[in-house]
Amino acid sequence: MLTNLMRSRRGGAAGPARGPSEQHPSKMAANSSSTGSKSSNSAGGKQSGPSAEQVVATFQRMRQEQRNMASKAAELEMEINEHSLVIDTLKEVDPSRKCFRLVGGVLVERTVKEVLPALENNKEQISKIVESINTQMQAKGRELTEYRERYNIRLVGEGEGETQGQPATSSRDNEGGGSKSAAGVLVS
Repeated sequence: MLTNLMRSRRGGAAGPARGPSEQHPSKMAANSSSTGSKSSNSAGGKQSGPSAEQVVATFQRMRQEQRNMASKAAELEMEINEHSLVIDTLKEVDPSRKCFRLVGGVLVERTVKEVLPALENNKEQISKIVESINTQMQAKGRELTEYRERYNIRLVGEGEGETQGQPATSSRDNEGGGSKSAAGVLVS
């Protein structure tokens, strides 16, 4: 099934050899009406939208942005957990006891009563940043979903669940009829 969808605009396997960094665009298919002509879309003057390669590149960039946001959110969550651990430890200690804090790469000597409010404030600020990143991540997810629906993008393995009676996450894409499933872009 995937071999039918994996034909590229250059004519499938008969195209030029590609290096590992250029392998990805050959693993997609787009609804194109060209009959093997190797001229670009701009030469004909009838450019109806971005090429399949551009659609996939944009989709992959958007997915990578979402992954980066998730990675940053996870990193900040770990930092919140570290702050919580230190705050819980310092609450059990005498407030006049000296402690050391790393500020901008410099170890500074302070007392617990000076450090504890600053740590709690930092924890609150980090929590707000995490909430903001999560909001941005949800917006990026909606943008990705809209982009997938607009260009009928299917991920590799996504259609297999639908044929076994298990609806995939993008069951809304199938409401237009069966002819949509043959067109679109396949992304690995």
